[in-house]
This record gives sequence, C-alpha cells and structure tokens, in this order.
Amino acid sequence: MNKRLDPLSASMRIIEKYFPDCHGAILSGSAARGRVTETSDLDIIVFDDCLQDSYRESFIDFGWPIEVFVHNLTSYQIYFERDCRDGRASLPRMIAEGTVLKDMGALKKIQDEAKALLMNGPEVWTQDTITYKRYFITDLLDDLIGSQNRGERIFIAGSLAERLSEFVLRTNRQWTGSSKWMIRSLSQYDKELADGFMEAFDHFYKTDDTKPIERAAASILEPYGGRLFEGFSLGK
Repeated sequence: MNKRLDPLSASMRIIEKYFPDCHGAILSGSAARGRVTETSDLDIIVFDDCLQDSYRESFIDFGWPIEVFVHNLTSYQIYFERDCRDGRASLPRMIAEGTVLKDMGALKKIQDEAKALLMNGPEVWTQDTITYKRYFITDLLDDLIGSQNRGERIFIAGSLAERLSEFVLRTNRQWTGSSKWMIRSLSQYDKELADGFMEAFDHFYKTDDTKPIERAAASILEPYGGRLFEGFSLGK
C-alpha cells in the first residue's frame, strides 16, 4: 500500500489522476468533517458532464480506501428524489456538507439544491404509512417480549431500535439514515431523547430486561394511538 497522504492532499491527487477533466468534485464523509479514524475511507463525489450514466467505484490509492460517486450534471437529481422519498438524505448531505476539491462553475447550483432539500426535510408520512409503521413496531415489540431465545431477542431488538428511530424522525419530518447515521440523526433532532433511547437498549443488552424499551416505545407511539393490536389490514 502507498504511503498515506493527508485526506485533502490525497483527494486532490485522486482527482488529478483519475478525473482530470471533471467539472467538479467534493470530498465528503468523515474526512471532510475532520473526524478521520484508522478505518475511514475517502468519499468523493465527482461531476463530469461527459458521462451518460452515474456509477460508484471503490479502489485503494495514496494509502486510502476510496469510494467515488460519479455523476453528470443532471443524474444526481434522480438520487435526490429517491432520498427525499425514502427519508435518507445521503447524497444531498454529502454534497451540501462536503469540501470542494474542484469547481469549473457547476457546483454552486448543485450545492444550493442539496441545501434546500435538506432544509425542507423528507416527504411527509401519510396517516396510512404511520398506521403501517405502528403495526410493524407493535409486532416487533410482541416478538421481543414473547421470545425466550436470547439470540432471537438480540436481533429483534436491533430491528426494533431502527423502526422506532425511523418513526420518531419521520413523524417529525426529519431525515433518517442507516447504521451509524440513524443514531446521529436522532441525536441531532433530540439529544435527550436519543440518550434515553440508547440507555433503554443498552440496559436490555446487558440485563435482558425489556421494560425500558417498552416504556420508550409507549411514549413514542402514544401520540399516534399507541400500539396497534387489531383492526388493521395490510391489504387495505
């Protein structure tokens, strides 16, 4: 492996080496936020109007694992629309909060679109969607409480944590995320709630006691009618 350069220098070299004719490039992720760890990679978004289709590629160079997300000057909009629909602002956040590596005049419009999308929030959940989500959360809670298998309970709890976090964020029209971005999003929205949420699940993993999780779920669902035990059909 090559000697590891600092993130900004490595990113500039990557653009010069692999995308010298691109119209713009942005360094994103932990490297752009100054939170690099030994396992961090470089997330780079590249804009090249000569391309017909977007693509993603992974490779290693200059001592770094690298993820490049390559778009032309319109293909990113499809991902913006998908992220808004799914409630996960992955690409808009990367573009809006990243560090510009190169700009031939195309990035201001794209970054302005990303910032506006982040500010507006994801699509509002319909009442039917809220009902669906309550049903699945209730089902997971019942599974967690009823199971006598420790392995099953660990995995059920993980699914439940993600469902509950999503419910809190989306019903308050906040962006969600996956993996580490879910708890980051929850903390950004309500630090006290996120801390209590983590304590409830941490307590379960240490003691196998589900009561704090049950209380947390009840407080989250109560404004929307609480747990959904009956009177619901997925076919409707």
